[in-house]
Amino acid sequence: MLRLHDTATGAVSEVRFRAAGRASLYVCGPTVYDAPHLGHGRFSLVFDVLRRYLLFGGREVTYVSNITDIDDNVIERARLRGVEPAELTSRYEAVWWDAMAGLSVLRPDAAPHATAYVGAMVETIAELETRGVAYETSDGVYLEVAKVPGYGLLAHQPLESLRAGARVDAVDEKRSPLDFVLWKKAKPGEPTWSSPWGAGRPGWHTECVVMSLGLLGDGFDIHGGAIDLIFPHHENERAQAVALGRDFAHHWVHNGWVTVDGEKMSKSLGNFSGLDDLLAKGGGRAYRLLVLRSHYRSPIEVTPETVSDAEAGLARLDELARRFSLVALGAGSTPVRSSDHPEIDGEALDRFCASMDDDLDTPGAVAGIFELVRKAHTAADRGEAAGAELLARTVAVLCGALGLDLAGPAVETADPVVDALVQRRDAARERRDWALADALRDELVSLGWVVEDSPSGTRIRRAAASGGDDALGRG
Repeated sequence: MLRLHDTATGAVSEVRFRAAGRASLYVCGPTVYDAPHLGHGRFSLVFDVLRRYLLFGGREVTYVSNITDIDDNVIERARLRGVEPAELTSRYEAVWWDAMAGLSVLRPDAAPHATAYVGAMVETIAELETRGVAYETSDGVYLEVAKVPGYGLLAHQPLESLRAGARVDAVDEKRSPLDFVLWKKAKPGEPTWSSPWGAGRPGWHTECVVMSLGLLGDGFDIHGGAIDLIFPHHENERAQAVALGRDFAHHWVHNGWVTVDGEKMSKSLGNFSGLDDLLAKGGGRAYRLLVLRSHYRSPIEVTPETVSDAEAGLARLDELARRFSLVALGAGSTPVRSSDHPEIDGEALDRFCASMDDDLDTPGAVAGIFELVRKAHTAADRGEAAGAELLARTVAVLCGALGLDLAGPAVETADPVVDALVQRRDAARERRDWALADALRDELVSLGWVVEDSPSGTRIRRAAASGGDDALGRG
């Protein structure tokens, strides 16, 4: 029985799924006007782990995560760069997917773009206006939150308290500072679409309610995202669904921040670090383990010391993988299902599931895995081969359930050119010659290999449309 903290109630409670054996998740995705930072990487990993665990338990999962490709940030950044918004978002969406691949995050089943749903947004806004909860001003259309029952549920503040603390908006036609824009009327030089209120574009808060209900239907199971989206974004999504009389998300899940010197990591604060730098230095697996070692609702701080500690943990896992010739499971696009691996230790599986079912207690689950690592080595040292093999296989399966790849024994490709490139790249990385290492990575990619880094060296696997996981380790 999976129990997760529900932001709406403020308590950990059982997730009651809409349909037996199925799960539906909507997770707010990126606004693609810049490269992703480590905070984006964290929310992607948290919900990737939740999705993988649901799949591991045998559920069929529909996972939707949107792409915001039109908003104020996109327009302003495109203007500063002197490019069209569509060109900017196309470029950074590609950067986003590259980063997700570097973190071994499963692709969403659907990744809807805001610009593809503008027509549906217009219809939604028109219905809200017809219902008397939206009104037009000289600059757009706004939702009147005072007419929405229970506004402030996710923020855990009553309407009066929110109103008292609201920033006074320059638009004096608004009936309340809390009222939020549904449609922005056209400004010179901005992308626009037609609507009953004239040319313009939708507000940010409308896109996700339209896309989530459109793709997942009423009463979908889980709506997720980072903690900073609770208010106003998710509150305003929910308000529109309530005003429409629609059954919205049944469970709200939010992950904690990545912090730098105690402050959240964000673009607006200017303190963010790029995922690209971490991934270029082989930190994709280390970052996943770092995230797994922290409870998803707690803040984490990413420093050279915490990354180094995670790398040391990976080295222990990789040592086990080499000793027992374990096959990597679960990275890339192939999730692990427990029913496919009946040969693992049943008690260890039960303990793992008990931790994960308890509000996604990944620190407890990971601690259990490392205890299995210790026991496997001890059993092998005592000559208890069968017991050691069982424990080692269990480690591989449980790591796979979390999307944590293992770097097993080195395997030759039978291609001397590829092997030479891998060896040269490892030597370049040892010298910290990152420019040469990147160039050699690009050469391997051009030959049809996906390149991954690990503490034990470069790992490659054949690029394939199916996303298979035939990884080859070097170390």
